[in-house]
Amino acid sequence: MAEARALTRRARAAQAVLAEFTQSQVDAVVDAMAAAVTPHAEALARLAVEETGFGVVADKVQKNLFASRRVHAFIKPMRTVGVVHRDDTRKVTEIAEPFGVVAAIVPSTNPTSTAIYKLLISIKARCAVVLSPHPAAARCITRTAEIMHEAARAAGLPEGAIGWMTAVTLEGTQELMKAREVAVILATGGMGLVRAAYSAGKPAYGVGPGNAPCYVESSADLARAARDIVVGKSFDNGVLCSSPNSVVVDRAVDTGLRRALAEQGGHFLAPAQGDALARLLVTPQRLPNPALVGKSAPAIAEQLGITVPAGTRALIVELAGVGRDFPLSFEKLCPVLSYYVVDDWREGCDRCKQILRYGGMGHTMSVHSQNDAVILEFGLHKPAFRIVVNTPTTHGAIGLTTGLDPAMTLGCGGFGGNITSDNISPRHLLNIKRLAYGIRDVPSVASVFGSGSASSIQAPAEGKPAGPVAGTGDGPSLPQAPTRPTPEPVGAGALAARIDQFLASRGVVRPGGATFAPPIAAASVPSSAPSAPVPGEVAVPFVCEDDVRAARREGRAILVNDRTIITPAARDAGEAWKVFVWQGLRS
Repeated sequence: MAEARALTRRARAAQAVLAEFTQSQVDAVVDAMAAAVTPHAEALARLAVEETGFGVVADKVQKNLFASRRVHAFIKPMRTVGVVHRDDTRKVTEIAEPFGVVAAIVPSTNPTSTAIYKLLISIKARCAVVLSPHPAAARCITRTAEIMHEAARAAGLPEGAIGWMTAVTLEGTQELMKAREVAVILATGGMGLVRAAYSAGKPAYGVGPGNAPCYVESSADLARAARDIVVGKSFDNGVLCSSPNSVVVDRAVDTGLRRALAEQGGHFLAPAQGDALARLLVTPQRLPNPALVGKSAPAIAEQLGITVPAGTRALIVELAGVGRDFPLSFEKLCPVLSYYVVDDWREGCDRCKQILRYGGMGHTMSVHSQNDAVILEFGLHKPAFRIVVNTPTTHGAIGLTTGLDPAMTLGCGGFGGNITSDNISPRHLLNIKRLAYGIRDVPSVASVFGSGSASSIQAPAEGKPAGPVAGTGDGPSLPQAPTRPTPEPVGAGALAARIDQFLASRGVVRPGGATFAPPIAAASVPSSAPSAPVPGEVAVPFVCEDDVRAARREGRAILVNDRTIITPAARDAGEAWKVFVWQGLRS
């Protein structure tokens, strides 16, 4: 916790300097960071697998290079300093302002690639950043930060603009997120972490879980669809949140897709084996067993006690439904797929909605089809903000095989309880100031009413409404406001009785069971100063403004205590005119 405070204080001091950088200065630093970390892509991938036990070295190399090359190429031309846009027609000039210090939470499933990505987009937006590594991946994340920090400092980045926690604890991460120096949180991790980020009292970009369904329609290229699904599921052993989790296939092509999946290394389990896998993989908290997260399909099969063919890349279990009664219908974070057969695209549409609602709202899904009408229907009606077509969900959602913004943090929008549905980029770490010139005059009264002039708007006669008189030709006829009945006044005694009745219904009565007395009657004789209460007088239970006015006219005090109900208007008037005398200690 002390380290979190120290790091954020240093980051805040560096932020003041970084915020004044020119675009060329920022770009020089970001270029140096990307160039420095790229040659270490393989070494960092190996370190991540050794430390966490998750994933595949070759795939982690690809993710590291995606962050250091693809993300860098995307953000390199982006303007993040000074004037970023001009609209000459509307005469509005947009000016970028950095959000401030970023608290960046880095997960264990994609540690080094996420660290590279978050450091690049933060500095590109002129935001100092403090990393909080996952405890299970602290060494590889720290090494990534060290490499990029050294290059950034050599390129002119102020000291403290990049920091990372070395004493990694839950309490330290919470202190980091709540630190007053932190302006925004980039939270990647489990739902508990994301909820903690949202409750830290800061703007936060959190991401929801992924539970991506892959719909295969009857017109799909089955060989390509099977390849995309297995490649996506086996990539880094399924630890990306955009990884496929379920296959939904039209019955007409079910047999062909099963054969194509088997050719790609998919292995279907028998029902009893599927039940045993569910017991092994799913914890009582409905979370994936950490011992199986990021493990290969053969390794999982071995723990299950079954033998699978050589070259198996994904285990597939056919299910009849979605939800708690079907544990394998949730996000699995390993190369295990659930499999559903539907009659047509309409039933497939409903099944995909059910899967997304069971843990993947707003995230990602794929459609494999040659029918543009069906593809559009899925785009229009599915509660996912990344619907990729004829490509793996894993690679398509992050922008590797699609035109989406390259990113390792994917917002789930309102469906998933996130503030944005975008792929997060430096734009999300900028606030935009707008310089707006006047382009039109304030409209006159005559132009508002359409005809006539300002002189046609007559002052209201006594008892008549303002504005043009209906039917006189002095302006458009305006509907008369309906006459509202004047409510009958409620006497102080009646009001006190109602309050007495309400309080009695809540078990609140005066000592001895006596009911509340009505307020003291007002007198008409004014007096210059209130008289003291009579000895032995009982504090009144209720005071309204009329009681205060009456007491002031009569020149007497009103005895009240902590149980006296005083209306706001009576309290203001009574304290101003000093007519209250408090019995006992005032709370």
